[in-house]
Amino acid sequence: QVQLVESGGGLSQAGGSLRLSCATSGRTGSSYYILAWFRQAPGKEREFVAAISRGGDSRNHADSVKGRFTISRDNAKNMVYLQMNSLKPEDTAVYYCAAKSAGLISGGRGSYPYWGQGTQVTVSS
Repeated sequence: QVQLVESGGGLSQAGGSLRLSCATSGRTGSSYYILAWFRQAPGKEREFVAAISRGGDSRNHADSVKGRFTISRDNAKNMVYLQMNSLKPEDTAVYYCAAKSAGLISGGRGSYPYWGQGTQVTVSS
């Protein structure tokens, strides 16, 4: 089992940048897991943002964030990051870190059994 703790959320103006971090801990190092970011805006379903393979050599980003957001990981530090640039008001949401030990990085939220508690990102216009 793995525990996930997000940080780095906050308030940004449109066009600004934020970097989210997710610390992983547990009996197995983070390199065992496929890691991902999801987000959930008020009144909407939780949606996929980005995922990264165990070694970091393969990444997948949602079309809505492609070219603006970048997922990365540092297995030595048991961390996963989400660099968010050119933020838009529609990026406002609670952002969640998620992990799974099997499957593809393109899998939906149902394929991830482990979740953090989320961090709020608010983008003002």
